[in-house]
Amino acid sequence: MLRDITIGQHFPGHSVLHRCDPRLKLVGVIAYIIVLFLASNPLGITLSLGMLVLLYGVARIPLRLILKSLKPILPIILFTAVLNLFFISGEGEPLVQIWVLRIYREGVNYAVLMATRVVALIAGTSLLTYTTSPIVLTDAIESLLRPLQKLHFPVHELAMMMTIALRFIPTLIDETEKIMNAQKARGAKLDNGKFTERIQALIPILIPLFISAFRRADELAMAMECRCYHGGEGRTRLKVLRFGKLDVLCTLVLVAMLAAILATKLLF
Repeated sequence: MLRDITIGQHFPGHSVLHRCDPRLKLVGVIAYIIVLFLASNPLGITLSLGMLVLLYGVARIPLRLILKSLKPILPIILFTAVLNLFFISGEGEPLVQIWVLRIYREGVNYAVLMATRVVALIAGTSLLTYTTSPIVLTDAIESLLRPLQKLHFPVHELAMMMTIALRFIPTLIDETEKIMNAQKARGAKLDNGKFTERIQALIPILIPLFISAFRRADELAMAMECRCYHGGEGRTRLKVLRFGKLDVLCTLVLVAMLAAILATKLLF
């Protein structure tokens, strides 16, 4: 199941989204998240999902990829939905009453909206990493945060740390699965037993995982130091970010779609 998680992975391609300026994609994702929270109504959520389906089609990334990636976090989504289902009160008679627990129509609507919103957030942010390589994403973050350099803020270091963290998510997932398979081969029961026993069974997995993560981080730091890597000021780039005609056209389309989603707030 862990191999199904594709968050942080990059899928090379030559689609319009792949060729767009990474700064536009980064700002677009942030704007999409803001609009998704502002237009929290059925029509707005539906248009948001439709926009994602359209963008995934343009990027030529199969939707089953993100659906498979949602499987491991499905329990978290369901837990959030159940909490909203029981703790959102409404007017009139409850639909279902179990002892002191009551389910109202408003609770059902809010639970569905919350679960759908979480799915849209994950799918929308994943599209950024699917269509943008880590190196280009680092340049985009550094370019957007460049005004903070006047305040002596470590812009390049922050961008590099964020990109390396995204880059190593798939690696750590593979490492976790290898450790779990090794523990199962030694007779460890990770999927059986009580909840406390399952938590205790995670300790033999977390310890070698942390050791492996620190070892990989040390190896990466040593490799960058041996290559005399010094980012930030004076660093040259093979591909300089330029905002072209394609990016202007994509900006207009993106603004139009986000405005249409935001306009649904006036209807509800």
